[in-house]
Amino acid sequence: MPRISRRDVAATYSNNLSPRICYLLIVRSDQELVRAWQGGDRKAGNELLRRHFGAIHRFFANKVDHEIEELAQDTFVRCVEAYARYEGRSSFRTFLFGVANNVLREWFRKKNRYQPIDFETQSVVDMGAGPSSILVGRREQRALLEALRRIPVESQVVLELYYWERMSGLQLGEILEIPEPTAYSRVRRAKQLLKKSLARLQASPIVLQSTVTDLDGWAAQVRATLSANDGTPAPS
Repeated sequence: MPRISRRDVAATYSNNLSPRICYLLIVRSDQELVRAWQGGDRKAGNELLRRHFGAIHRFFANKVDHEIEELAQDTFVRCVEAYARYEGRSSFRTFLFGVANNVLREWFRKKNRYQPIDFETQSVVDMGAGPSSILVGRREQRALLEALRRIPVESQVVLELYYWERMSGLQLGEILEIPEPTAYSRVRRAKQLLKKSLARLQASPIVLQSTVTDLDGWAAQVRATLSANDGTPAPS
């Protein structure tokens, strides 16, 4: 398989075709593209980048305050480097998000290299992340995004994949390398932490009640906003 560099990834991302148009042109499945890419078809690799770059960009958007595109590009570069270990037991999409999660963790470790890091207890705010780069209009949406950034990173990753990428327990387990029942347990625990985070943030009881009562609904609205911004269709 031809090696694809960060420059190739950046060139693909800046292609004149918008992601929405690219989705209309794509007819091959991820697995078909993967097999073609492994066989030396660089266009197949570029097609995979176009298909998934928006989602990977979204993965980093509410967790880091800068270098988002660089981290997304690095994820695809790492994906190529790790391809020898990809045997098709999981979907390419879950494999890619697994790489993205590792890239995120490495970024925070480098940023906080002089102090211990615990992703099970520390949030991105605890580790020095600035304001989110995601712009939303409703107070409930802003509250949800900020509350997510104030729960442990491990829980934030689980919930954002669950809500925004429609990941199942099985898929979460593949990404995080944990059993499916454990993945569902983490989703439940993360929801509890999110509600507590919302309660600590909100001065308005009305906004708090609205957000907590319809957490799934507000998460879906944030997901729709993110989808519109990055040009990728929402997962069904």
